Amino acid sequence: MKKRVLALTLAFTLAASALAGCGGDKKEETKAPETKAAGEETKAPAGDDEKEETKAPAGGDEKEETKAPADGDEKEETKAPVASGESKGVIKLGGVAPMTGQYAEYGKGFDIGFSKAIDEINAAGGVNGYTFEISIEDTQSDPVNSSTMATKFAEDEEVMAILGDFSSGACKANAEICDRYGIVQLSPTASASDYASMSKYCFGIMGRQDVEAPFLAKYVLKEYLKAQKIAVIRVDSDWGKSCYDNFIAQAEKEGLEVTVETYATGEKDFSSLITKMQAENPDVLVVMDQGDPVADIFNQADAAGWEIQHVALGPGTSEQVAGRLGDKDNLIVTSPFFFDPEDAELAAWAEWFSSEAGFAPTIHPACAYDCIYLIAEAVKNIDGEVTRDALQEALANLPEYTGVTGAIKFEADGDIKRNYLICGIEGGEWKVLEGFEYGAAGF
Repeated sequence: MKKRVLALTLAFTLAASALAGCGGDKKEETKAPETKAAGEETKAPAGDDEKEETKAPAGGDEKEETKAPADGDEKEETKAPVASGESKGVIKLGGVAPMTGQYAEYGKGFDIGFSKAIDEINAAGGVNGYTFEISIEDTQSDPVNSSTMATKFAEDEEVMAILGDFSSGACKANAEICDRYGIVQLSPTASASDYASMSKYCFGIMGRQDVEAPFLAKYVLKEYLKAQKIAVIRVDSDWGKSCYDNFIAQAEKEGLEVTVETYATGEKDFSSLITKMQAENPDVLVVMDQGDPVADIFNQADAAGWEIQHVALGPGTSEQVAGRLGDKDNLIVTSPFFFDPEDAELAAWAEWFSSEAGFAPTIHPACAYDCIYLIAEAVKNIDGEVTRDALQEALANLPEYTGVTGAIKFEADGDIKRNYLICGIEGGEWKVLEGFEYGAAGF
């Protein structure tokens, strides 16, 4: 699998020093962002706005769909960008992430991924005379909290870019702020198809729901599972709506019969929704969400005595979701990436992450790690002073970069397209059920 990953010697030397940012539980007092060297613990939440504008095309090249690396590709080892010249100072970054709340697994993963990459780059001498540091604020991935923190970073002229947030809704709420202050927001995980186009300063590397959700309908449900009647229970959020809208458009083309119910973020009792869906006698139950609700819905369906195939769009190959499931061998998901235990470099990265986080990584922390390297690559390509606008232009025109999660090349809107795997749990462990070639024919 082709990727650019820092030499393992350096990664493991630094592993002992990178600290994981923890999620706590309650955060009330909002503190000003506190600059930290990569890996220090972070703080707080709060609230603000939203908007829309289009991005200037990224560079002059024709855009290609980003393909995930296939097994067996020749490995290409990448070292952190090499420093040149005398020290020019520190490039400060602001991180927004759910360090507490139901998505804290992902926020902690962001913190560890960001910190690991920064430690590696700084230890190698930085980039063009610059080193990096990041301050991370807790948003619980709430749009209001995220906007408050994004504004705080945007108003600090020393902060060159914002990294995060986790959810598409939070990232979209920050788009107007980024546009107004002229500051990049690079999200590891926002996948709503209309996010990046809201401002030329908005970027994302997770891939888009207008590819993943149709893949679910055509290749997972219709072709792999041979299902006809589908029950969908989804979170009532901007991201959940984007998932479902893209899903149902393809499901109708495939002739699938779909029944859908929604629930509010933070809901714990899904019994009434499960009763309604069970009465429809579907072939498959699909949950569109991330984190604890995915496991809670499936566990409550099991408790109701409902024997049905479980499928999820959103959590990827999450160990925390898998760990909460009663029936661990009844879950199929889509994922643009998999930590293949047969790949020595990926296995080493996953082992390092697990030792820091206490749980195995999904694509989410790996995307956070890749985001830092993308910022570093952009800085390396800036001829002259590093400013917010120079960083935006350098990112938009960045040549294809191969990171831990595969090939990354920004499209004109500022996001990327990925290919997808079908993964499932067998014997209590995540496995690839069908590789990238399964959906190669497209739509």
